[in-house]
Amino acid sequence: MQSDILVMEEIEKSFPGVKALQKVHLSVRKGEVHALLGENGAGKSTLMKILAGAYSKDAGKIFFDSEAVEIKNPKHAQEMGISIIYQELSILPHLSIAENIFLGRLPKRKRYPWLIDWSRCYEESKELLNRLGLKVDPRTPASRLKVAEQQMVEIAKSLSYNAKVIIMDEPTAPLTSHEIDNLFEVVNMLKKQGVSIIYVSHRLPEIKEICDRTTVLRDGQNIGTVNVAETEIEDWVSMMVGRDLDKMFPKHIVPHGSETLEVRNLVTDKLKDVSFKAYKGEILGIAGLVGAGRTELARALFGADPILKGEINIAGKPVNMCSPRTAIKNGIGLVPEDRKGQGLVLPMSVKDNTTLANLPGISRLGKLRLGLEGALAKKFVRELDIATPGIYQETVNLSGGNQQKVVLAKWLCSKSQILIIDEPTRGIDVGAKVEIYELLNELVGNGATVIMISSEMPELIGMSDRVIVMHEGKITGELKREEFSEESIMRYASGLTDNANRNPMEVDVLGTAYQSVN
Repeated sequence: MQSDILVMEEIEKSFPGVKALQKVHLSVRKGEVHALLGENGAGKSTLMKILAGAYSKDAGKIFFDSEAVEIKNPKHAQEMGISIIYQELSILPHLSIAENIFLGRLPKRKRYPWLIDWSRCYEESKELLNRLGLKVDPRTPASRLKVAEQQMVEIAKSLSYNAKVIIMDEPTAPLTSHEIDNLFEVVNMLKKQGVSIIYVSHRLPEIKEICDRTTVLRDGQNIGTVNVAETEIEDWVSMMVGRDLDKMFPKHIVPHGSETLEVRNLVTDKLKDVSFKAYKGEILGIAGLVGAGRTELARALFGADPILKGEINIAGKPVNMCSPRTAIKNGIGLVPEDRKGQGLVLPMSVKDNTTLANLPGISRLGKLRLGLEGALAKKFVRELDIATPGIYQETVNLSGGNQQKVVLAKWLCSKSQILIIDEPTRGIDVGAKVEIYELLNELVGNGATVIMISSEMPELIGMSDRVIVMHEGKITGELKREEFSEESIMRYASGLTDNANRNPMEVDVLGTAYQSVN
């Protein structure tokens, strides 16, 4: 039996209006990969930030390497041997790899301690990179690295502190399938070297592949710790949400109404002669591999990218889609893939974000009607079941699923009838996904049109009424619901439109390619 490198006992943490953690327990063994699971808002991030020294606990005890410790700050945690790699990497692009690894503690010469020992810096950096199998010159500017390579630099930085526990927060979110395989090789190598990994991810099949045990949190409390090999994904889902998700994709079939959107021969820098129609009461899925032009299509329809040629008709009338303002005036809303960077103003409140796209509608003579603004915000918080202490809470403090609901609230407040939603559930836990799907059902049930771009094949098949498939800026196929299959979508997504004499092995390869964007 492996001994515990880390034990957190009865950890508690509160924020204004929120009890984030209640008597939470976590134990991690030496040399194990331990998953931490839970819905957004379950307390995972709070617990990890306490361990990494970013937050102080209100109560409880922490034992590290058999000794009781009080973690004062992030630097103290690193010096003890606890490192965290956040989903948003902290690489400084203008510095070299070596400078990023030893940031704030560049080695000094013994004889002249006021001078940096660059030879030692580069030598030690190279040893760390070699240990991870990254063959790159440590003098290379970090700006030249791919995301997967930047992640390896973050791991190298952790190892430079002689880390005994490394926390990885959604480490595979930006990676391709090949890069994920490489990361898993590194994780297994670290495990053999006795390093413990706390693995935080919404991608449950990865947990099955890479982790030894998993601890599940729900509403800031422990639900249990189980062996991965002795349980199934469905067991973890039930523990996370407190119920069985018999139907992951609760699709409601709604009779389609009149045509709301027609796109004819649309051409941009990335799009080539794109044409399609969308209807009231319809969820139109858009599929394609990375670089197919899905997001570029969304931006063109929203007036964010210039249109070189073509025509957009809304309710039968041509519209010159020259700007997002024009799109909003014509009832189009966009929930972007990057909700934090493009969909929300994070320091602003839930109230301000909710009404941001409808300021003319809540103003009189150039002045905001504050009472109406507050009433609308409360209405959408209630209807969308947004978990927040109040409408004045800063949006940055909400979980990912609730942030996504605020973006949806913004477009409901502006009375959008055509909603383009790019990657609707990326980075959102399984319980919140179902809630988002139900909101989409409600929208189309009320006569709206939803255009849903997704890299998750089950999501497209589960929630769409039709799917159009893109490849290299073109639409290569269109499928009705009764025609849906992963094989047919993948063939169109790869530009292979001839279904005759297909090779089953080819389909397997294409399916793997599609998963590389997830």
